[in-house]
Amino acid sequence: MTSVPSSVYAFFVNSLPVRTVEKGNFKFNTEIGLIEWEKGKKEEYRLVVNGLVKEKKIFSYEDLKSFPQVEQISDFHCVEGWSVKDIKWGGFRFKEILSQVEPKLPATHIVFHSFGRTGSAPQGQSHYIESFPISELLDPEREILLVLNMNNNPLPEEHGAPLRLIAPYDLAYKSIKFISRIEFSRWERAGWWTLANPMYSIEARVPDNRLRKK
Repeated sequence: MTSVPSSVYAFFVNSLPVRTVEKGNFKFNTEIGLIEWEKGKKEEYRLVVNGLVKEKKIFSYEDLKSFPQVEQISDFHCVEGWSVKDIKWGGFRFKEILSQVEPKLPATHIVFHSFGRTGSAPQGQSHYIESFPISELLDPEREILLVLNMNNNPLPEEHGAPLRLIAPYDLAYKSIKFISRIEFSRWERAGWWTLANPMYSIEARVPDNRLRKK
């Protein structure tokens, strides 16, 4: 895909199917970092980092853009069986968040929370969540990225703006969109889809036969 014209590549990336359970009652203005709710409420985006940390931290959209940025090209694998190859993502590694906080010793996992409310609430979970071991988020071989950009442009709303996670070797439901909070925890937690249907396991590795990069 890196050898095709940019217009063709952009069309390919924009054709990435959107699968979301959020109600979609908000927009995000990437120029000023503002969330605009459908009933007129507006608020600045803030990423909260809390849980088992010595001090809660809050980051603005500009703060996130000021972290050391990296780019990577990764495939995207849906649990439904389809894949989109060679999507260009830009953002920062989890280590940038870790460098800003001091975790308490029992913390072994991270629970990511979305600010979008869902249309249903399996087992009372009314917003999307996913969890990962801290060790996995820091493992360079996992290539997990906190994403602000897609195809050299700010991340589109339909693909998770202002901030989403990409875990290339996990099925796509692990790649949570609309991240508003990062919680340090001593336990892993079942994600929204796992709560809705146990067939969506907490560990969601992409089968080897679907991976081009082992």
